[in-house]
Amino acid sequence: MLPKKKLSFRPILILLVGLTGMSCNQALSQSKSQKGGFKQIFDGKSLKGWEGDPQYWRVENGSMVGEITPDKLLKTNTFIIWRGGQPKDFELVTEFRISESGNSGINYRSEEVSGIPFALRGYQADIDGKNKYTGQNYEERGRTTLAYRGQKTVISSPDNALASLKDNIKNNAWTSVNVVGSLGNIDELNKQIKPEGWNECRLVVKGNRLQHYVNGVLMSDVTDNDTIHRKMAGLLGVQVHVGPPMKVEYRNIRLKEL
Repeated sequence: MLPKKKLSFRPILILLVGLTGMSCNQALSQSKSQKGGFKQIFDGKSLKGWEGDPQYWRVENGSMVGEITPDKLLKTNTFIIWRGGQPKDFELVTEFRISESGNSGINYRSEEVSGIPFALRGYQADIDGKNKYTGQNYEERGRTTLAYRGQKTVISSPDNALASLKDNIKNNAWTSVNVVGSLGNIDELNKQIKPEGWNECRLVVKGNRLQHYVNGVLMSDVTDNDTIHRKMAGLLGVQVHVGPPMKVEYRNIRLKEL
């Protein structure tokens, strides 16, 4: 009689451990993305849930990339728009990296512009490669500058409510802006931003107060009392701006609605 062969459960155990490990890793990844009530709104693999001109937007190495090339220059600013909702009160956190010649921004509480594909009108956390404007609050196609970097401002309705927007703008800034405080020395704030490196941007938007942070530092703080022009909810999007060839990257985009 031939000796009975012993059954080996080792391959089965390895397989089960492997599958368990995969499940745990997936759970940890999901848990991390949901930490603190935040959810990932960009999966790092595709532009699912976003809509923009594919000539200028793609996914590369886990990042959402906006790029202008010499053969595809822009005639008007273009956005990739998140189609997952129109947040009212929220926190948004993302990391960005931009080339020296780049000009971009994160729009929120915005609306689409009729007749111009992928154009938004609304609040913007400004981002640029030369770090002249990064962190300021600029209203795209609206009241223009609401707070420069380092400013705490209160916005009021214009004295002449019937006047056009253009009549209440001077030197690319809204005239009904009251600077009520300073957030620090401009040069020192500028040092907090890494040129051509990865930076974290955090937006805290609640009621009529709009705060822009870069790398944990508050860069602009706006209280918008302009009941005529302010918006309390709207679209999210990120921008590539008219100008020379440039590249901007966004990754790890997380949103928490308040």
